[in-house]
This record gives sequence, structure tokens and C-alpha cells, in this order.
Amino acid sequence: MSSRGNASCFPQAERVAVFGGTHGNEMSGVTLVNMWIKNRAEIERSGVAVRAFITNPRAVEKCSRYIDTDLNRAFTPENLSSPSGDGLPYEVQRAKEVNQIFGPKGSPDAYDVIFDLHNTTSNMGSTLILESSTDYFNLQMVHYIKKAIAPESCMVLLNEHPHLKYATTRSVAKHPVGLEVGPQPQGVLRSNIFESMRAIMKHALDFIELFNSGVEFPACSVEVFRVHERVDYPRDTNGNITAMVHPQLQDCDWEPLNPGDPMFQTFDGRTIPYEGASPVYPTFINEAAYYEKQQAFITTRRETLVANAIRKISK
Repeated sequence: MSSRGNASCFPQAERVAVFGGTHGNEMSGVTLVNMWIKNRAEIERSGVAVRAFITNPRAVEKCSRYIDTDLNRAFTPENLSSPSGDGLPYEVQRAKEVNQIFGPKGSPDAYDVIFDLHNTTSNMGSTLILESSTDYFNLQMVHYIKKAIAPESCMVLLNEHPHLKYATTRSVAKHPVGLEVGPQPQGVLRSNIFESMRAIMKHALDFIELFNSGVEFPACSVEVFRVHERVDYPRDTNGNITAMVHPQLQDCDWEPLNPGDPMFQTFDGRTIPYEGASPVYPTFINEAAYYEKQQAFITTRRETLVANAIRKISK
């Protein structure tokens, strides 16, 4: 990226990938990507090569989240630089393969944009997930998408937290974008969730085509929810869960949780309130896949980011 006047300049986004099946039981992305592998017409755009790709085929075949370990946490420098061999967990070996095809991560040869398609069991609606508050290309793209799908909503989750950010599949790209749509049970395909994901991808690819054609996007502001804290379930000394998400919090993703509001309910009916000093905005509430990660939900703080105008670097 370079700057000229008040605009930030980026190279043409020539190579874009759409990943499905990073988690093999998240069926919207699996189904869309398999459909686009068979027929590329819907994702073809002028001036850009778009590749649809199943990232975890063995997990997709078994309709399970993963085989040995979570692929969406496997793209660490240690894993990507480790020697290949039969003793590696399947997803670590697969991460190395994905990095070889679409990276190397952090290099000039990496793909320009990767969209990684996910489903959640939480009541999050459509959510775009970003990894940088200064990636003006991505901020402009999500602003475009949010305007295009209005009055339907699409939240933006920003994860820059030094201890909560993880090594995602999409992080191989120069501009990584996660798309999370729910609620949808694991291993299930719901038509409304499928169509929401499909529509957002259409607008995302339209934005890239417009950018590549030379359209300049003026400065804009984007409301984001910045990851703040991971909250676990209450547990006993043996690590067993002793309370559930409170019914007044369940399904209330993105709504403010104020000090004193009910947060958990013990099995004998006692309410455990939120004791923070200021309101937060929970999301991924009671996500099924996060029980193993000891996470009941994450809290976020709402803020507005300003993105510079952007345009394509002139050749």
C-alpha cells in the first residue's frame, strides 16, 4: 500500500480465493464452494482470478469440525515451518499445503484476498471478521457490502487482541476476510443462511471488480465490534460446567450486556450477573464448537473506524 494525496493506493487484486470446509460440518460454505468448483460462472469477475477451494476435505467427508486439530488455528509460524512427515496432525499438514498453494503467508507472492466461509450456532446473523483496523482495502470492502445488503444487517467483528487473535486459515492472504453466518446447527444446511452467505459473497466480489476497474472509493466510516475478552462458563474444581448461559442473554448476540445484567444461570436456578465496569457487546454466545475451547462467549466493544479513500495503483 502507498498513499497519494488523501487516498491510499493498493495494487490490483488479481488473485482471490474463497475457502469452504475449514470446518467440515459448517455446511453453507462447504455447499457454496463445491457448487462454485463445479460451475465458476457465479464467482467470475473481470480483472481477477477467483478460485473456490475446500480447505479440509477429510473433515468435510466426515462432516466433522476437524480430524486431529482445528485447522483455523493451525497457521502458526511453527506449524508452517515444521518438517513434513507422516507424524504430523492432519490439519497441520493441510495448513502447510494450503500455505504452499495460496501463500507463503506474509510474502509478496501470497493471494491478494481470501474469504473463509463459516457457520455458527450462535444467533449472530451475518458477520464479517477482520484482523486489522488499518487494512483500508478490507474496511472499504465491508462498508460497500453493508450498504449493498441494506436493510439487511451485517456486523463487523475486529480481532486484533494480542492474546485472543489466532492463526486463521485466511491469514495466508494479504487481505484476510472471514464470513460467519448463523444461527445454523452443525451438519445442517438452512436455505436462509445459505442465501445470506451467497449474497454477501456476490457483493464482495463485485467490490473487487469495481476496484480493479479503477473506481476510487471515498473515505468512509465503519462500525466494528472489537474483541475484548473471552468468557468461560462457571466451573467446579474438576473443570465441570456448573452454569448455563442465562435465558436473558441467550440469542442476544450484539446486544449490550450492562453491569448487573444476568449472564449465567446455575443448575439450581441461581443467577450470576455480569460484574464488569461498563457495557460490553457479547457475541458467539453459547457457540457449540467453543465448549471444547472453554468459551461461553466473547465480549466486544463497539467503535467506529475511519478508512482512507482507496484507489488502484496506476501502472
